[in-house]
Formats: sequence, C-alpha cells, structure tokens
Amino acid sequence: MQSAYDRTGLVSETQADGSILIRQSAGLQDWPRCMTERFLHWANTDPDRIWMAERGADGQWLRVSYGQGAQAIWAIGSALLAAGLSVDRPLLILSGNSLSHALMALGAQHVGIPSAALSPAYALSGDDRGKLASVIEQLTPGMVFADHAGKFLPAIDAVLAPDVPLVSQTGRSDARPYLAYDNLLNTPVSDAARAAHAAVGPDTVAKFLFTSGTTGSPKAVIQTQQMLCANQAMVAAAYDFLAAEPPVLVDWAPWNHTASGNKVFNMAIYNGGTYYIDDGRPTPADIGKTIRTLREVAPTWYFNVPIGYQFLLDAMETDTALTNTFFSRLRMLMYAGAGMSQPVWDRLALVAARHVDGGVPIVSGLGATETGPFALYYADKKDRPGNIGVPALGVTLKLVPQEGKLEARLKSPSITPGYWRNAALTADAFDDEGYYKLGDALRFAEEGNPSAGFIFDGRLAENFKLATGTWVAVGALRAALVNAMGGLISDAVIAGEEKDDLRALLVPNWASLRDIAGASAAASAEDVLAHPAVRDALTDALSAHARTATGSAARVVAARVMAQPLSFAAGEVTDKGSVNQRAVLRERADLVASLWAGDPAVITADWKVKK
Repeated sequence: MQSAYDRTGLVSETQADGSILIRQSAGLQDWPRCMTERFLHWANTDPDRIWMAERGADGQWLRVSYGQGAQAIWAIGSALLAAGLSVDRPLLILSGNSLSHALMALGAQHVGIPSAALSPAYALSGDDRGKLASVIEQLTPGMVFADHAGKFLPAIDAVLAPDVPLVSQTGRSDARPYLAYDNLLNTPVSDAARAAHAAVGPDTVAKFLFTSGTTGSPKAVIQTQQMLCANQAMVAAAYDFLAAEPPVLVDWAPWNHTASGNKVFNMAIYNGGTYYIDDGRPTPADIGKTIRTLREVAPTWYFNVPIGYQFLLDAMETDTALTNTFFSRLRMLMYAGAGMSQPVWDRLALVAARHVDGGVPIVSGLGATETGPFALYYADKKDRPGNIGVPALGVTLKLVPQEGKLEARLKSPSITPGYWRNAALTADAFDDEGYYKLGDALRFAEEGNPSAGFIFDGRLAENFKLATGTWVAVGALRAALVNAMGGLISDAVIAGEEKDDLRALLVPNWASLRDIAGASAAASAEDVLAHPAVRDALTDALSAHARTATGSAARVVAARVMAQPLSFAAGEVTDKGSVNQRAVLRERADLVASLWAGDPAVITADWKVKK
C-alpha cells in the first residue's frame, strides 16, 4: 500500500487492488449521545431563544422557543410511551413540514421511539397506494400522525389496521382510535419517559428515512442517534462560523428527505439556531411564498436547488427588499439536487458580491440517506460549479476502479447500519471492507490531487449504453449540457439507450426564453418556443455543445424543450426539487419517441465539421 500526506491534512493511500483511500488526518470531536440532549442544553441555557417558526393561517409567524419545545418533547414522549409505541411499533408521520410534525418526531426520538416521515404523495396519489402499503408492511407502525388529517384519511383508513390510533390537530377518523394533538402536549411527564430517555444511546434507532423507490419499493434506511449526532459534529467542523453565530435557517425542503430532515433540521438544534419553515417551493406556482419569507427573514446559511436560485435571481433583479434582506447576514449558499450551470453560478456570485464585502461562498457536497447525509463538502470560495469537495472529518472515501470510472464508497460513524428488516439488502449495500457503496462515480478535480476536491461523474444506476456498447455517464452529461446551454435551460433528461446517438428533453428557463422572444408573461409556451429567435438561440447553444463533445457518449445531437411543466404528482420531480430522469422518460414516452421521428419541434445540432 502506498500512502501520501498533503498540506491540507488529507491522507491518500493506494491499495494493492488499485482502490484509493482518502481521509482527513485529524480526529472528529466527540458528539452527544442523542440529538435531544443538545435541545435540552439550549432549553436550559437560553430557554427563550426561538427554535422554530411557521406561518399561521393568518400569515403571521408562530414561534416556539427552546424552553417551550423541551416541555412539549417531554410531554409527547410520555404520551407515546403510554400508547405502547416502540422500535417495533414506531410513529408514522404523514405531514408536510410543521411545528407539530417537528415536535412529534422529537418527542418520539427523545424516549427511544423511532418515527418515519413519509412523502405526502404516498398517501395522496389517488387509488395507487402501493408505496404506502409497502412502507406500512415494513414498519408495522403503532400510531399515525397527520397534522391536518382530512386529506390523508382515505389512505390511512385503506392501508392501516383499524386499531392503529390517529393523532392530529384537525380531522379525525371514526374507523380508529383518535388522540388530539393538543392533549398530547398536556401529558404529565412520566417516570417511564425519564427512564426511557436515560436509556437512549448511540445505537438507538432515531428514525427511518425511505429511499425514493424510483427503482422499486421504498426501503427503510435506519438512522441511529450516532448517525445524526456524529454527522452534526462533521458539519460543525466544516462550517466553523456556526459556532460563532447560531444559524438562522429558512428552508422549504421536505423532512422526509435526508438533506433537510437530517442535516438542516438538526443543524439548528445542534448549534442553538432558529429554523423558519418556508411554505414555498422552487416552482412557478409557489416561489412567491419563498420570496415573501425571504423578504422578512434573513438567513445566515441558505440551501436551494439550482432552479430555485434561478427563480430567486429573476426576482432579485427588481425586488430590492428581497435582495437587501437576503444578503444582510448571509455567510454561505449551498446548492444540491442537480448541477448548477455556470451562468446561474455567475449571476449568483455577482449579486452576492454586490451586497456582501468579498462575496459569499457558493458550496455543494455529496451524501446520501445512508450517510447521514453529510459526507463530502467544501467551505471555501470557488469560481465555478461542479466541485463537491473532499471527505468530511471522520469520513474515509474509497475510490474503486469500475468500467473506466472511480466508484465512490464511504466509511464513517454516520453511515447507516443498514435497512430495516432487510438483511439481504443491507449485505448488498456494503463491500467486504465495510464501506457503503454510494452508487456514484467521482473524478479528481485535478488528476491525482485529492486536496483540489472531486467532480461528480454520474450515478452508476442511471448510466446506460448506446447501441455501440459505449457507456453514457448521464449525470455528468446532464450537468455539461445545462452549462453549455448558457442559461436557456435549467435541467435536461438524456435519452438514447440502445440508440446510435444521444438526444434530450430540456427543462426551459422561461424567463430567458421569453426575454429572447420579447414575449410577455401572458404569452403561451408554444408561442415562445416557436419564435425564430428562441429556436436559433437553442440551436446555436446545442450546436456549440455538440462541437466540443469528445465523443458520441458525451454529445447530444438533438433536443426538444418540454412545454408542459414537470409533475410532482407523477414523480418527475422529487420532493427535494431534483429531476427524476427515469420518471420523465417513462411519463413522456411520446416526447422521447418524437426525438427520433423528425418532429418539427425538435432542435437539431449542427456540429459536424464541413469539408
């Protein structure tokens, strides 16, 4: 084994089989035994500090302090224990992000009862409740919580046994026992709850998070207290400003996903910060709610997906109140969920530099539900997107040569012990050295120099072969195409499995396309896309991409802009705002077929060198 140590503190070792191990040489600081231990710390030291806030029905902020939250957590934990909940009969949560959702989850966690927050779509997809039924079968829940139960009742009564009680703020079912949420808050703290909390340790299951289920039934990923707490110790080591100033977070991303449900949610608790629940979403219909909140609340650390930043930048061009508030105490911007194009990056960096002396770091990273999620990161300023950083403190990255790429595998104290009640799936997820197989490929930002960070090189499960047998790295190609289109699109879906060439469906940046067409917001999508100047701009950008591509597996030769927005209900966009490539190809099979059918709506690249 060959090893090397660089000036940044990274140790790199090459094993006999060619795999490379990379880690930081320093050790990770100690972490608490459970997350609510940190909550109680802030409740004791500063009970009036605001922990979390949400908008009420009247649009005003409802706030809960750490002191108030601690009382509610103890009361709810006592009530759940009395109801007989346990790791084998956990709490099922059907709710968007809300104060009551947060307190129910923490109350359960406080006394060693796991919870499982599900995507509301599982219960709201009409008669198709297959994913919800699969989840129920895996978990055998002892209680279901729905903050406002009315819309969830058909699914609850259809899938859950009639003896499983319902807790809610509004709405109830006559088919099962009912407990009012407000009554749980008034439960006296029991000796059983105190004993149960004292028994919570690193290996106690805190919650279950479910994989997306895009390639089959959702799988319950075990999240232990050690995972959650060690991961926050890694975050604190990476972002040292969190210790100097309690973070103020404004976040829309759903808690049934690890990025917000673990990292952001627990970042507030671990560092004594304040979490404002954003009731908006990065869509044309809901971005206005996000803008309203960001006019009122200035974050210190902010996350969004690239299309969300694009919407915000469009608004910031004319909304000085939004821009001034947003940047007034901002320390860091983070993006994930999709590749950010250089034009969006440049716009974001420019507006940040105008409002913050020296600008603001725009960062990204890499992780998964199974990794806590925080695993790779960077915290310094860079001049372009794409770099996902280096292994966090306490994480060892293993790069394994696979089919001409480097497959990423991880080991750390924040890696899941496995999948609930699924030993076979757990065994398949780890290699013979105990590394979790992430399923992503990475490449060095600078060949052979790990301190320069890594570039995402595609998700191996998304990749496919052309008819020639050449592998296509879909993730990397999507990012390259979005960047090459110069702000005309926000994402792309690659098609061409078993074909001779690659083609794409494009997610448009309507603001840019309407500007090129000189069209008003009232103009139809079809009219904008048919405008000669728009077609010329798209063709020129696609042709430039195709001319610079290094081969057929990196060249998109034709594309079509999707006039209809992507559908959350159909699974084309995940709850966290990223595009689901498989779902789009499935749901829009007719548009995919048109890419090879000579349809006049298809734009063809002019890339071949003329002799």
